[in-house]
Amino acid sequence: MSVSPPRPKGPPLNALRAFEAAARLGGFANAAEELCVTPGAISQHIRALEAWIGADLFERRSQGVRLTALGAEALPGFATAFDAMGAAVHAMRSAARHGTLHIAALPSVAQLWLSPRLPAVRAALPDLRISVSAIESPPNLARDLFDLSLFIRPPTGARGERVLARDMILPVCAPEIAAGLRSSDDLVGETLLHDALWPEDWAQWARARLPGISLPTNGPRYSLYAIALEEARHGAGVLMGHQSLVQSALDDGTLVAPFDLAVPTGKALVLEHPAFDPPRADLARVLALLGGQVTG
Repeated sequence: MSVSPPRPKGPPLNALRAFEAAARLGGFANAAEELCVTPGAISQHIRALEAWIGADLFERRSQGVRLTALGAEALPGFATAFDAMGAAVHAMRSAARHGTLHIAALPSVAQLWLSPRLPAVRAALPDLRISVSAIESPPNLARDLFDLSLFIRPPTGARGERVLARDMILPVCAPEIAAGLRSSDDLVGETLLHDALWPEDWAQWARARLPGISLPTNGPRYSLYAIALEEARHGAGVLMGHQSLVQSALDDGTLVAPFDLAVPTGKALVLEHPAFDPPRADLARVLALLGGQVTG
């Protein structure tokens, strides 16, 4: 009778995933955010992996963690492996669920830029089922199960990126408020509306357009840019407008830009798709449709 000896067990996949994410992103907190777990869970997974191999992968310091020589040597192989696994999962899912498109977008972009454009996309591709997830941070399209992402962020030059518009900011407000603003210096006496995602907008704009002048910082703050935009429409104060998000309101006259003083933020409205292979036909059509609607 043959006897099968016990086979050595490898480390858990979750531990390897935690190591790769923490090593690639430079810390446990960043890895936890990407993997939707707690930093404590990441730490526990990595401790278990270190116990399994019998060596440290990170140096723990009071100001954070740093890869050991062993961890740095191991990272490229694991990054390549997880990218390959992500590509395989994308391919399998795409083949099994052809006709479905999943888009990840910044909430403000989803509400103010993407949503008005989706009817035209659906009219052009009536058999395509489109889902939209509003999330705060851009997904890793090599790993996450999205077909497209749409965010205001710094462009990276990645192969799957398309820059739709430079991110330009400028003050916007209701027409009745604009009527009382003779120059940009008058903003010192106005209620300024602030968005939680872009808390430095007013300071960045003021450095470029009002050097040496301190603008008030005690105005209302909003966790959703779309709410801040509605407040500005109803006369609550002056909002720092991201031009691609406020252009439709400027076009219909519910908001006005009292000063022609736009400032580039160094970011852009970026449309991205996974850069594994040429996009499938329906995805390529959506890219063309959205890429052709860059005004505003």
